[in-house]
Amino acid sequence: MLLAQHESGVVGIRACAADEVVLVSGEHLRSSFLLSAASGLLAWNPADPQQLTAADLGQVIAAQPDIFLLGTGTRQRFPAPAVMAACLSRRIGIEVMDNAAAARTFNVLSGEGRSVWLGMILPGPPQTSQID
Repeated sequence: MLLAQHESGVVGIRACAADEVVLVSGEHLRSSFLLSAASGLLAWNPADPQQLTAADLGQVIAAQPDIFLLGTGTRQRFPAPAVMAACLSRRIGIEVMDNAAAARTFNVLSGEGRSVWLGMILPGPPQTSQID
């Protein structure tokens, strides 16, 4: 599914499937990741939204975006209330949705120049370093 077309150099998602995301750059991702226009693509370890902790959001919280979109797989699955509170107590809006909806929303908000981060949980093995 084509989600959006972007100018060269713009961070965005071109396609989203249950186990893979394709970025506008053409890169195929099969494990969880964080994405923002300011920081680019970062590896991320969570494999299950219900096991997510506030510590897993350290990079997001440090960046202080206006909104954090959490893609939780093929269906919407909320993390623990403490995870939601970690964002909300710092005035970071958090929206939880399935991966396809999160990808579409990220493209729209980042295309508008909004301060938005996306955390996408995918079933692949976790990675620990920044993705270049």
